[in-house]
Amino acid sequence: MAIDALLDRRQRVVAPRRDVIAEGEVPRFVHVVLDGWGCRYRQLPDGRRQIVSLLLPGDLFDPCPRTVARTDHAVGAITTMALAEVVPEALDALGRDRPAIGRALWWDTHVAMGRQREWIASLGLRTARERIALLFCEIYFRSRAGGRCAGLACEFPLTQADLAEATGLTPVHVNRMVQELRRDGLIAWIGRTLTILDLDRLCAVASFPPAYLHLDGAFAIA
Repeated sequence: MAIDALLDRRQRVVAPRRDVIAEGEVPRFVHVVLDGWGCRYRQLPDGRRQIVSLLLPGDLFDPCPRTVARTDHAVGAITTMALAEVVPEALDALGRDRPAIGRALWWDTHVAMGRQREWIASLGLRTARERIALLFCEIYFRSRAGGRCAGLACEFPLTQADLAEATGLTPVHVNRMVQELRRDGLIAWIGRTLTILDLDRLCAVASFPPAYLHLDGAFAIA
């Protein structure tokens, strides 16, 4: 979504591994990710953390900050993030003047909820190998839809600890599953680059249902 280009907004840069929004904070802005990667997460008092969704360039979050008194989760930066901070009233006014904006926001929320449902299903139903494969598939297809792939390669700045927190596994188990996928000739992961070596087989391993990403219905704002 290119809503930020249609609005007066300020830009904020957040350093890696710092919070964009802390749990319990009073939200004030609608945020659009201009560059970098982030995540939504919940953390227990003993320090255990669960990543509940990933935020990539072009994603929008907190579209209705005035509807909640305080956030029930945190948003953190994985890499350096450049964010557009939009005043809610400005977005409301744009929605009144351009109804397509309102429809785009509903579509964006629908897609985000679809990803959330698939992650819940993954935690409940998929094996460790399948969970890792699904995450690789999702990131690749989301990156490709955003024009951020070079062939079958895309940026992948997550660590194995991040993967563990996103899939409900231990880092040791994640490492074992990643090595299996490498040995099977499905992926190459070097540094911050993920290359899918056999997309059809990886999707089959993950039981990947592309419909939950709604890639065929990407909403363009005229």
